[in-house]
Amino acid sequence: MTESSVGKADSARLQTPARLKKGTMRIVPLGGLGEVGRNMTVFELNGKLLIVDCGVLFPEEHQPGVDLILPDFSYIKNRLADVVGVVLTHGHEDHIGAVPYLLRLREDIPLYGSKLTLAFVEAKLAEHRIKANTNIVVEGEIAQIGNFECEFVAVNHSIPDALAVFLRTEAGTVLHTGDFKMDQLPLDGRITDLRHFARLGEEGVDLFLPDSTNAEVPGFTVAEREIGPVLEAKFARARRRIIVASFSSHVHRVQQVLDAAAMHGRKVAFIGRSMVRNMGIAERLGYLDIPQGVLVDLKQIDSLPDHKVVLMSTGSQGEPMAALSRMANGEHKVQINPGDTVILASSLIPGNENSVFRVINGLMRLGAEVIHKGMAKVHVSGHASAGELLYCYNILRPKNVLPVHGETRHLIANGRLAAQSGVPEENVLLAEDGSVIDMKDGVAQLVGQVECGYVYVDGSKVGTITDDDLKDRVTLGEEGFISVITVINRQNGTIISGPDIHARGVAEEDSVFNEIKPKIAAAIVEAVSNNPNHSTHQLQQITRRVIGSWVSRKLRRRPMIVPVVLEA
Repeated sequence: MTESSVGKADSARLQTPARLKKGTMRIVPLGGLGEVGRNMTVFELNGKLLIVDCGVLFPEEHQPGVDLILPDFSYIKNRLADVVGVVLTHGHEDHIGAVPYLLRLREDIPLYGSKLTLAFVEAKLAEHRIKANTNIVVEGEIAQIGNFECEFVAVNHSIPDALAVFLRTEAGTVLHTGDFKMDQLPLDGRITDLRHFARLGEEGVDLFLPDSTNAEVPGFTVAEREIGPVLEAKFARARRRIIVASFSSHVHRVQQVLDAAAMHGRKVAFIGRSMVRNMGIAERLGYLDIPQGVLVDLKQIDSLPDHKVVLMSTGSQGEPMAALSRMANGEHKVQINPGDTVILASSLIPGNENSVFRVINGLMRLGAEVIHKGMAKVHVSGHASAGELLYCYNILRPKNVLPVHGETRHLIANGRLAAQSGVPEENVLLAEDGSVIDMKDGVAQLVGQVECGYVYVDGSKVGTITDDDLKDRVTLGEEGFISVITVINRQNGTIISGPDIHARGVAEEDSVFNEIKPKIAAAIVEAVSNNPNHSTHQLQQITRRVIGSWVSRKLRRRPMIVPVVLEA
C-alpha cells in the first residue's frame, strides 16, 4: 500500500470545514500527528467538546531558548464554556504537560483519569497554583461526560495506570488507545485487557485511534521484565558509583533499579525535582515498592563509599538543564569520576539525538563508562509494535482507522497495517495536526483543516515567541550579529558620523570592516542626493544590502544585520 492510496490530509487542498450538523461528531487532533509529543484530540458533538489528552512537545536544537511546545488552543479558545471534560489516558508529559496552560484559560474544566495520572497532574497544577476539578476513573468504569458515554479500558504502558477510552455517541463509537503495548508479563500484573477490546469489537468500533509510535517495528515489543537481569548484571560488574538516567515518570524502570540496588547492597538517591516528586507520589499511592533502607537523601551520598551508591537521575534525553547534562558539563554538585557507570535506561526521542550524544561524550570524557540501549538491553519501549497492532485490528475489526501518536512515517506504517488487516483503504485516514474528521452513522471522512501551529513557552511567556524569532535566534547563534550605525545630515546630504560597525559572534576583528565602510557611506550619500525624501527605513535597507552582500562574499557568512540610520 502506498501513501497516496489512503485518505490523506492535504492542507493545501482542504479548506475550513463547514458548520457541524446536529448528530455528526467532529474529531480535530491539535497535536500528536506528525510528531512524538503534544498529544491532544478534540471531539465535538451537538455543541459540546470532549478533549482526550493535553500534552507537551520538547524543543529540538533548532528551537533555542524554548522550554516547551504546547498544542494550539486557538480552535477551542472561544468555546471553552462548551468543554465538558478532559480525559487523560496516562501520566506522561506528552499527554498531561499542557494541562496547566489549558486550565489557565478555564480553571474548572473537569479532568478524568486514573489515580496515578491525576496525582501527577495535581502536583503539576499545584506548581501553577491551580486547583483542578479532578475525577478518578478506573478500568471497566463507564462515565457520562456531556454527550459522550466514556468506557475506560486497562492498557499496559511504561507507566502504571494507563487507560484507553471508548466513546459511545449517537454519531458512532470511537476507541482511543492512548499509548499502549501488550506486555504479557508486566511488573505490576496489569496487562492490556484484550478481552475488553474483544467485547468492544463485538459491539462495533466505528473509528479506531491507535498508538503509532512503533508501527514500523516488526514483531512484538520486549517485556519490561527482561531488563531486570541486565541491570543486575551491570550492577554486579560496577566497581564505583552507578548513575541511571530515565524519564521521571517511568515508575516500572525505577522499581527495577531499586530492586537491583537492594540485591547488591547499594543505596539509591533520586536526583531531579520531577524525579523526586513523581516517585514520592508513586510510593505514597502504592505504585512503587521501595525496599526498606535502600532510599537515601542525596545529601547522604558523600558519606557512603562509591561502590554502595546508585543515583537515579533525570536527563536521559540530553535536556540541557536536567541533572545528567549538568553532570556531563561539570556543573552539578554530583561530580562524575573515572570508573563511574552511567546507564541511559531510555530510548532516543526523535530530534534529541545530538543532545544525547553530546551528554554521552561529556560523561566519557570525564572517565565514566556509559551504557545505552544500543549496547545492552537497558531499555524497552512502551509502545505496541506491528505484531501487537495487527492483533488489535483483528480483534476490533474497526470500520475506520485514524492513526495517532507519531511522526508521519509512523502514521503511514500504521495505516498500512490497518489496510493489511482488512480495513478498506479508503477508510484509513492519514491526518495531521489541525485536520478535521467528521463522522456520522459510523462513516468517517476528512472534511477540512483548521489553523494549528506551535505555541512556544519561553520562560514566563506563552505564545509570544514566533517561528521568525526562532530563526533569528538560530542566525545569531550560528552566524553572529553586525550592527551598522550612521548619522546623516539630510539637508546637505552628508554623513556626520559613521558608518560605525560592531560585530558579535564573528571571528574577524572589527577592523576588517574598514574596507566596506566607504562603500556604505557612498551608497547612502548617493541615495539621499538622488531622492532627498528617502525614509530612514529605506536608507537602512540600502545599508543592509551593501554590507550583506560584502559579508557574504568576503567572509562567507550570513549574520543578522541591524542597520541604524539617524538624522542629526
